[in-house]
Amino acid sequence: MKTKTMVALVTPILLLIATFSQAADPVGMNPELRNKAKRAVDAGLHYLRGQQAEDGSWSNSVGVTALGLRAFLQSHRGYDETDGAFITKPIEFMLAHINEDGSISETNQNRNYNTAVCMTALAATGNEEYEEALNGARNFLINLQIDEGDGYESEHAYYGGIGYGGDERPDLSNAYMALEGLQASATDPDDPVWEKALLFVSRSQNRSESNDQEWAGNDGGFTYMPGYSPNGGTASYGGMTAAGLLSLLFAGVDKEDPRIQAAYDWIRSNYTLEQNPGSDGGTQGLYYYYNVFAKSMAAYGADTLVDAQDNEHNWRNDLAEKLLSLQNDDGSWVNPDSPRWWEGNKELVTAWSVIALNAALK
Repeated sequence: MKTKTMVALVTPILLLIATFSQAADPVGMNPELRNKAKRAVDAGLHYLRGQQAEDGSWSNSVGVTALGLRAFLQSHRGYDETDGAFITKPIEFMLAHINEDGSISETNQNRNYNTAVCMTALAATGNEEYEEALNGARNFLINLQIDEGDGYESEHAYYGGIGYGGDERPDLSNAYMALEGLQASATDPDDPVWEKALLFVSRSQNRSESNDQEWAGNDGGFTYMPGYSPNGGTASYGGMTAAGLLSLLFAGVDKEDPRIQAAYDWIRSNYTLEQNPGSDGGTQGLYYYYNVFAKSMAAYGADTLVDAQDNEHNWRNDLAEKLLSLQNDDGSWVNPDSPRWWEGNKELVTAWSVIALNAALK
């Protein structure tokens, strides 16, 4: 039976965002810009409605479908399953791809990614009927985490990490998405998965005071995985630093913890929405950056940021203005300069953009 107020599947990350965002009311978003951002969300959702397949999916992908569904569920329109097939069919599509191991995916290669975003979407429905699916997905992600059962001791750089779900090395992007799914599905905060994950997350940060790896620098930002970033060497960059900050918050680390403050200072000091700061050419992973930046700032509770030049920025206004300027006439978004990591896929990038605006509008 459907219930919008159920306790078991209340999504802690949404509550976290809402709690921190209450403090944002005195500053908030410019009222005129807020209205424009809402219309941009509506246009993006209209585009997604038009691209939805008969089976309810987007791009015939479990992961993209989950993100598209989340964009609707968390929008200012407050869509839910009573609104019709454009909400219920994506859910059916995801549930039809539950595997025996609890993962939710149509492919073996991206099982963590797909399962994690499905968990966040299913939890956002507030429907207790999906508790069994969430429990299975939770167990899958926990079992996927690298630990002693895989022959790794806690001293190893990969310990506590999570990869795509095949034989790939773990990385911070997949770890952050897994932690988001675990947090959204009300995973016990005392479960060892969090403590193990904190080791991996901390070892992906350029902060030698809390990172026991020899390569670690001290700018406070995050790398893609311990000792490696795709932009070369071990340089910090925007998308992973926002993901690292958010991962620390998911795992229950206090906001005043030096690791969180160092990550926030990196974002503040490298503040820009013109590019994914620190990435190769600035365009790679740009919309991924917008998505995780918005969620991390909302969860952190920052209304404004002061950059390295002592300029104050209202991030909600800045993000809304930037995404409005990049939206296509058909309501979609896409990265024309760097299709890497699926950013040439309009349905994925539109879902990410709407989710980012939804976070800014909270």
